[in-house]
Amino acid sequence: MRIILTFLLALLATPASAQGWEAYQNSRFSYSIDIPPGFYTQSESDNGDGRTFAAEGKATYLMVWGGNLLGDFESEVSRRIEAEAGEAWNVSYQAVTPQWASWSAVRGSRIVYQRMTMLCDGTSYGAFRAEYSVTDSTVMDPMIDLLVASLRGNC
Repeated sequence: MRIILTFLLALLATPASAQGWEAYQNSRFSYSIDIPPGFYTQSESDNGDGRTFAAEGKATYLMVWGGNLLGDFESEVSRRIEAEAGEAWNVSYQAVTPQWASWSAVRGSRIVYQRMTMLCDGTSYGAFRAEYSVTDSTVMDPMIDLLVASLRGNC
């Protein structure tokens, strides 16, 4: 029984328990995400929809924002993935559901990973976009997993 309980607790663990991660709460769109250690706020949007973070000493950026859907969620995601291709990003991975979407793309020596999640009101989304060098992928890939797990609406 103790093994089962330990397993269940491990499944429910959140990135907030990861050492040094700090929660970013967005009150305009009512979403939150945990920011990895070593990232500092580079800028805040004028309209309060999100922030851009940069990694100390690296060309690694994390943008988080919320937005209102212009149609249905899946159409919004499709438009954004098409925009990636239009900017010469080679989309190498995509997963789209009615509630969330993730995709990854490569351009030269750069990788981009984007995640969008439908928020509680059903008319808006929370998102993050990480852009980093392929040489940093061994460090960033585990961070991406934790970022994905931590992006959520505050219902």
